[in-house]
Amino acid sequence: MLVFWLVLGLVLLVVESRHLAFYALFGAAGAFAAAIVALLFPDLIVAQAAAAIVVAALGIWLVRPLMSNALSSRGSGALGRGVHGSLVGEEVLTLDEVGDAHHPGHVKLAGERWLAVSELDRPIPGHTRVLVTGVRGTTLIVWPVDSDLSLPDDTMFGLPPSNPDPEEK
Repeated sequence: MLVFWLVLGLVLLVVESRHLAFYALFGAAGAFAAAIVALLFPDLIVAQAAAAIVVAALGIWLVRPLMSNALSSRGSGALGRGVHGSLVGEEVLTLDEVGDAHHPGHVKLAGERWLAVSELDRPIPGHTRVLVTGVRGTTLIVWPVDSDLSLPDDTMFGLPPSNPDPEEK
Protein backbone atom coordinates (compact mmCIF):
# COMPACT_ATOMS: atom_id res chain seq x y z
CA MET A 1 0.00 0.00 0.00
CA LEU A 2 2.95 2.32 0.57
CA VAL A 3 3.65 2.47 -3.16
CA PHE A 4 -0.04 3.09 -3.91
CA TRP A 5 -0.17 6.12 -1.59
CA LEU A 6 3.09 7.54 -2.96
CA VAL A 7 1.97 7.14 -6.59
CA LEU A 8 -1.46 8.63 -5.78
CA GLY A 9 0.22 11.60 -4.07
CA LEU A 10 2.47 12.23 -7.07
CA VAL A 11 -0.43 11.95 -9.53
CA LEU A 12 -2.45 14.44 -7.48
CA LEU A 13 0.51 16.85 -7.43
CA VAL A 14 0.66 16.69 -11.22
CA VAL A 15 -3.09 17.32 -11.41
CA GLU A 16 -2.73 20.30 -9.06
CA SER A 17 0.07 21.76 -11.17
CA ARG A 18 -2.35 21.90 -14.12
CA HIS A 19 -5.39 23.31 -12.28
CA LEU A 20 -4.17 25.28 -9.24
CA ALA A 21 -7.49 24.96 -7.42
CA PHE A 22 -5.83 23.67 -4.21
CA TYR A 23 -8.04 20.59 -3.95
CA ALA A 24 -5.69 18.02 -5.46
CA LEU A 25 -2.83 19.54 -3.43
CA PHE A 26 -4.52 18.57 -0.18
CA GLY A 27 -5.51 15.21 -1.63
CA ALA A 28 -1.81 14.68 -2.29
CA ALA A 29 -0.97 15.75 1.27
CA GLY A 30 -3.51 13.20 2.51
CA ALA A 31 -2.00 10.50 0.31
CA PHE A 32 1.48 11.27 1.66
CA ALA A 33 0.12 11.17 5.23
CA ALA A 34 -1.36 7.76 4.44
CA ALA A 35 2.02 6.68 3.07
CA ILE A 36 3.63 7.58 6.41
CA VAL A 37 1.00 5.54 8.25
CA ALA A 38 1.57 2.68 5.76
CA LEU A 39 5.29 2.83 6.48
CA LEU A 40 4.68 2.55 10.24
CA PHE A 41 1.66 0.23 10.15
CA PRO A 42 1.58 -1.66 6.83
CA ASP A 43 -1.39 -3.86 7.79
CA LEU A 44 -3.72 -1.06 9.01
CA ILE A 45 -5.33 -0.06 5.71
CA VAL A 46 -8.31 1.55 7.46
CA ALA A 47 -5.92 3.77 9.47
CA GLN A 48 -4.10 4.71 6.26
CA ALA A 49 -7.35 5.69 4.54
CA ALA A 50 -8.48 7.59 7.64
CA ALA A 51 -5.21 9.52 7.70
CA ALA A 52 -5.60 10.39 4.01
CA ILE A 53 -9.18 11.58 4.49
CA VAL A 54 -8.51 13.57 7.67
CA VAL A 55 -5.40 15.36 6.33
CA ALA A 56 -7.04 16.16 2.97
CA ALA A 57 -10.27 17.37 4.61
CA LEU A 58 -8.46 19.56 7.15
CA GLY A 59 -6.29 21.04 4.43
CA ILE A 60 -9.26 21.84 2.22
CA TRP A 61 -11.33 23.17 5.11
CA LEU A 62 -8.67 25.13 7.04
CA VAL A 63 -5.72 25.92 4.77
CA ARG A 64 -7.22 26.19 1.25
CA PRO A 65 -9.30 29.33 2.02
CA LEU A 66 -6.20 31.07 3.39
CA MET A 67 -4.16 30.14 0.31
CA SER A 68 -6.93 31.21 -2.07
CA ASN A 69 -7.37 34.55 -0.30
CA ALA A 70 -3.63 35.19 -0.29
CA LEU A 71 -3.39 34.57 -4.04
CA SER A 72 -6.51 36.52 -4.97
CA SER A 73 -5.45 39.53 -2.88
CA ARG A 74 -2.36 39.81 -5.09
CA GLY A 75 -4.62 40.40 -8.11
CA SER A 76 -4.35 43.52 -10.18
CA GLY A 77 -7.31 45.77 -9.69
CA ALA A 78 -11.04 45.36 -9.51
CA LEU A 79 -12.79 42.14 -10.27
CA GLY A 80 -15.32 42.05 -13.07
CA ARG A 81 -18.88 40.79 -12.80
CA GLY A 82 -19.12 37.26 -14.13
CA VAL A 83 -16.98 35.87 -16.89
CA HIS A 84 -17.18 38.88 -19.23
CA GLY A 85 -18.24 41.57 -16.77
CA SER A 86 -14.92 43.36 -16.78
CA LEU A 87 -14.96 43.69 -20.59
CA VAL A 88 -18.08 45.86 -20.64
CA GLY A 89 -17.13 49.53 -20.52
CA GLU A 90 -13.68 49.01 -22.06
CA GLU A 91 -12.65 51.42 -24.81
CA VAL A 92 -11.02 49.60 -27.75
CA LEU A 93 -10.01 50.16 -31.37
CA THR A 94 -11.69 48.48 -34.36
CA LEU A 95 -9.23 46.63 -36.59
CA ASP A 96 -11.55 46.49 -39.59
CA GLU A 97 -15.12 47.44 -40.45
CA VAL A 98 -17.55 46.24 -37.75
CA GLY A 99 -21.08 45.61 -38.96
CA ASP A 100 -24.13 43.74 -37.71
CA ALA A 101 -24.28 40.07 -36.67
CA HIS A 102 -24.12 38.99 -40.33
CA HIS A 103 -21.09 41.22 -41.01
CA PRO A 104 -18.96 41.17 -37.85
CA GLY A 105 -15.57 42.78 -37.64
CA HIS A 106 -12.73 42.73 -35.15
CA VAL A 107 -11.41 44.84 -32.29
CA LYS A 108 -8.23 44.65 -30.26
CA LEU A 109 -8.77 44.22 -26.53
CA ALA A 110 -6.12 43.30 -23.98
CA GLY A 111 -3.67 42.47 -26.76
CA GLU A 112 -6.06 40.00 -28.38
CA ARG A 113 -8.23 40.11 -31.50
CA TRP A 114 -11.95 39.81 -30.65
CA LEU A 115 -14.96 39.35 -32.91
CA ALA A 116 -17.25 42.39 -32.63
CA VAL A 117 -20.61 43.60 -33.90
CA SER A 118 -21.95 47.13 -34.07
CA GLU A 119 -24.87 48.21 -31.97
CA LEU A 120 -25.58 50.92 -34.54
CA ASP A 121 -27.77 50.33 -37.58
CA ARG A 122 -24.74 51.06 -39.77
CA PRO A 123 -21.17 49.68 -39.92
CA ILE A 124 -18.36 51.22 -37.88
CA PRO A 125 -15.22 51.88 -39.95
CA GLY A 126 -11.86 50.37 -39.10
CA HIS A 127 -9.50 52.23 -36.74
CA THR A 128 -12.42 53.76 -34.81
CA ARG A 129 -12.44 54.02 -31.01
CA VAL A 130 -15.42 52.10 -29.66
CA LEU A 131 -16.88 51.23 -26.28
CA VAL A 132 -17.76 47.63 -25.40
CA THR A 133 -21.42 47.74 -24.37
CA GLY A 134 -22.08 44.01 -24.09
CA VAL A 135 -20.88 40.49 -24.75
CA ARG A 136 -22.72 37.67 -26.54
CA GLY A 137 -20.75 34.47 -26.21
CA THR A 138 -17.30 35.43 -27.47
CA THR A 139 -18.50 38.38 -29.55
CA LEU A 140 -18.24 41.94 -28.24
CA ILE A 141 -21.03 44.43 -28.90
CA VAL A 142 -19.56 47.88 -29.52
CA TRP A 143 -20.63 51.52 -29.89
CA PRO A 144 -18.44 54.26 -31.42
CA VAL A 145 -17.01 56.63 -28.82
CA ASP A 146 -17.11 59.69 -31.08
CA SER A 147 -20.59 59.00 -32.41
CA ASP A 148 -22.99 61.92 -32.76
CA LEU A 149 -25.62 59.55 -31.35
CA SER A 150 -25.96 59.11 -27.61
CA LEU A 151 -25.19 55.80 -26.02
CA PRO A 152 -28.07 53.50 -25.15
CA ASP A 153 -29.21 53.89 -21.51
CA ASP A 154 -26.94 53.01 -18.61
CA THR A 155 -28.85 49.84 -17.75
CA MET A 156 -26.72 47.92 -20.25
CA PHE A 157 -23.75 48.43 -17.92
CA GLY A 158 -25.67 47.09 -14.94
CA LEU A 159 -26.25 50.63 -13.67
CA PRO A 160 -29.60 52.13 -12.77
CA PRO A 161 -30.98 54.47 -15.44
CA SER A 162 -29.56 57.96 -15.09
CA ASN A 163 -31.94 60.59 -13.79
CA PRO A 164 -31.32 63.96 -15.47
CA ASP A 165 -33.78 65.80 -13.21
CA PRO A 166 -32.72 65.46 -9.55
CA GLU A 167 -36.19 66.56 -8.40
CA GLU A 168 -37.83 63.72 -10.32
CA LYS A 169 -37.92 60.40 -8.46
